[in-house]
Amino acid sequence: MEMSAEFSVRTGGERPTVALVGDWTANNLGDAPARLAEAVTADGPVAVDIRKVRRLDTAGAYALVRALPQDFDLKAVQARPESARLLELVGAAVHVQPVAPARSGRFREFTIRLGKGVMNIGYEWVDTLAFLGHLLVVVARAFVYLFTNPKRIRWAAIFALAERAGLDAIPIVAITSFFIGAVVGLLGANMLSQFGAQVFAVELIGIAVLREFNIIITAVLLAGRSASSFAAELGSMKMNQEIDAMQVMGVDPFEALVLPRFVALLATIPLLTFVATLSGLFGGMVVVWLVLDLGPAFFLQRIVDNVGAVHFWVGMSKAPVMAAVIAGIGCRQGLEVGGDVESLGRRVTAAVVHAIFAIIMIDAAFALLFMKLNL
Repeated sequence: MEMSAEFSVRTGGERPTVALVGDWTANNLGDAPARLAEAVTADGPVAVDIRKVRRLDTAGAYALVRALPQDFDLKAVQARPESARLLELVGAAVHVQPVAPARSGRFREFTIRLGKGVMNIGYEWVDTLAFLGHLLVVVARAFVYLFTNPKRIRWAAIFALAERAGLDAIPIVAITSFFIGAVVGLLGANMLSQFGAQVFAVELIGIAVLREFNIIITAVLLAGRSASSFAAELGSMKMNQEIDAMQVMGVDPFEALVLPRFVALLATIPLLTFVATLSGLFGGMVVVWLVLDLGPAFFLQRIVDNVGAVHFWVGMSKAPVMAAVIAGIGCRQGLEVGGDVESLGRRVTAAVVHAIFAIIMIDAAFALLFMKLNL
């Protein structure tokens, strides 16, 4: 049976003694702490006896410490050993003086942020290499399975992802490429007509679309469409501990989740690039026909004679690399998601930003390479 916290003051000795009784716990304190503080203040220096207290918790010990003078020696309290230890612990915590954090200068804060940024870049680089190594092992294993045990490959997942990530993107890729080709045609016709060389707008459209814009537009659209989708899907599975459950069951997440997405994009981006090429050329041809009055037959013949197939194959050669980068970045960011929604949002955003940045850098590297090869 619980008893309320009470106390009594005995004045028969050398100095008043405060004797606590009952349960000095959070649920039974009542107004006893306030009355105790008034009694101690009125009677001056006191002795404290808590040996008859039935139960004492941190709330009761805190109330007693706050009621006593700040210079009161808690070791002089008459108490059972366990009560004395609790009282000493609470008293030490109450009398700790807060330490104001030292103010650091702006330069020091800048160097700290710079150092953390460099360290984070190093960690990201190491994690990327680990992801790449694991992915290469899984791809090599799948290549072996292709000839030894094709049933081990998840064909259903590959075809489903190829349709969702690739074929379903054909309309948006075609429309965007059409307008890009039309814009290039308008700019070429407007600028070249000032020099009487408007007929060369055909070559400008052909080289720009076949060599650069077809793969760039396709890769950027898939970076925003597929990389974010892959990161969100794998991140949601990571949050729900589905990936951990797969590992417990002996299923490699790279083989079950990453490889199908990697193969799906690897197979569909060349097709989407070809669609973007046709659509971009068609948009440029329409503009040349309407603005410069050069017919489709003339446009196509000039493309075949003066542009050729080299620029087409230069653009198509970038497609597998872009596919690998987009799929790899999206899957890696998804697997790095933590246990909260904020982490999921950050990783999805990072997947899109990193993929677009990688696309631009890779395209610049290809441009330098083909310039050195004179292609």
